[in-house]
This record gives sequence, structure tokens and C-alpha cells, in this order.
Amino acid sequence: MKKKKIVILGTGGTIAGTAASASDHTGYTAAQVGIDQLVAAVPAFAGTACELVTEQVAQVDSKDMSFAVWARLAARMKHFLAQADVQGLVITHGTDTLEETAWFLQALLNPDKPVVLTCAMRPATALAPDGPQNMLDAVAVASHPGARGVLAVCAGVIHSARDVQKVHTYRLDAFSSGDAGPVGYVEEGRLRLLRNWPEALSVHALSAIKNIASDDAGKNWPRVEIVMNYAGAGAAVVQALVAGGVQGLVVAGTGNGTLHHALEAALLQAQAAGVRVVRATRCLEGRVLPKAGDAIPDSQGLSPVKARVDMLLQLIG
Repeated sequence: MKKKKIVILGTGGTIAGTAASASDHTGYTAAQVGIDQLVAAVPAFAGTACELVTEQVAQVDSKDMSFAVWARLAARMKHFLAQADVQGLVITHGTDTLEETAWFLQALLNPDKPVVLTCAMRPATALAPDGPQNMLDAVAVASHPGARGVLAVCAGVIHSARDVQKVHTYRLDAFSSGDAGPVGYVEEGRLRLLRNWPEALSVHALSAIKNIASDDAGKNWPRVEIVMNYAGAGAAVVQALVAGGVQGLVVAGTGNGTLHHALEAALLQAQAAGVRVVRATRCLEGRVLPKAGDAIPDSQGLSPVKARVDMLLQLIG
């Protein structure tokens, strides 16, 4: 019987980073090691039940993630998921924008096969790199019967694309799913599931994927920016963005999406002028609970960066 395939797509990040010293975990250069070399550095892959197929989609530090890379990644993901012998995908990615890429892919394509983003907090040259174990765990999730949707796997924890957030600057277990909790855990190569596999609340693939594919350089994507509420927040930033042609604004409000009166007035003026405005919260956990008569719609529980991704897809579509 022919083996099912797990496709591993490389995009760079710390997992592919190198440093001059094995003890240097912060002064490294990201995106230096190719995906074939990363896979070859995990001897345990030799015993996997699936055939591993690798492809280098990009080689970037994820702080520099671009619309063009997103478009290429979505196209390759769509290509491989359509193949009957492909069980699932693993994507190696930097930690800084992993949550945004994960939600972009989930909201765009809502895959019925598993697509697992994984990463590392230490470069490949570290004395004890975390990337190899994370890759091994990601392949275990992608190989699991019945798995579906876009997931993130780091430090043995399985997160859904909707809930995952980077919450620590250097700890190996740098991600959290907040009060929603993780999907499950990878324990010695086996999965312990706590809740259902993720599904997108809204899928933008029907129209957006065509527009993204026709603009694979990412030159004509809409401009959507994030502003934040804080003590003394004013109207100037919003007014400048509107004058500069912004098409959408996500505001990271305080608490339950509360806004300084001056900032709120500017946002309402922007909304009246045709700019799309959505209200999220800067709080790490919880979501904006809307009230009757709210003038600015809430983000439906999405974090500010994911609400921005959702708005981009809506405007592209």
C-alpha cells in the first residue's frame, strides 16, 4: 500500500536561524537553513509512517512577513491539499507573526485536512534547539486520522488558528490559546485531544482566493491598520491614516473595547467617510461583549491582528 504524504513547506524563521555561538539564543540571524536540511536533522523522521515531501516556499524572518509570501503559501497549500495522497501539511514559520499567518490560511481556505504551523524559539545552531521536536510533533498532528483545520504546534501544545497568540518573548512555550484553551497536547508522539478541531466562522475563499492569486506580488492588497486606545489617546493618528487613504481600521480598545472619547469620535468620522472600522480589545484574554446600539462593530472575538487579517480578506473579496 502506498504511503500517504505529509508535505512540509518551509518559510524561514528562527527554526531555520543560525548564530555564531551555540549559547546565543537571541543574537542569531533567522531564515538561514533550508527546509531539506531541517528535516534531515531529525533522525526520528526515518521511522514515520508517512512519506515526507519538502518544499521551500520562502526564506524570511517572520517579522518581515509579507502579503506576497502569504499569497504564495496559500497557493501551494491549496495545490497540495487537493491531492488525494496528501494526508496533511506542516509549515515551518517564525514565531513573531505565526498567529496572523495561521488565521489568514484558516479564514481563507478552512481546510478539511490538517495544516500545522510549527516554529522554534531557539535557532537551529543552539546547543539544545527546540525546532526538531516541534517539527516531529507537528508531523504527528498532521498524520492524525480525522485532524483538520489550521493549527499551531509548539512545545507539545496544539493550538487552533483562531485562538493562538504569542505571549512570551523568549520562553520555549511561548504561545497560549487564552481562556479558550488548547486543542490538545502531543505526548511522546501521541495526541491527547481536549476539544474539536478548528473551523472558520466565515470563509473568504470563494472570492478572495481568486483575487489573491491574481496579485501574487501583494502590491494591490487593501491598506488596513491597527490603532490602540490608551490614556490620552487622540484623533491625530486616525485622521492621518484616513488622509493617507487607509481602507480599514482595527482599534485595540481597552477592557471591553472601550475607547477614549477623542479617539472614538475620529473613528466614527472615518467610518462615516467609508473606512471600515472594527473594535477589538488589547486584553490578552476575553473578547469584546457587544451592547445594543454600539456604533462600531466588534471583532467577533478575534484579536486585533487577526481582526486585521479578517478585514483584509473581506476587502479583497
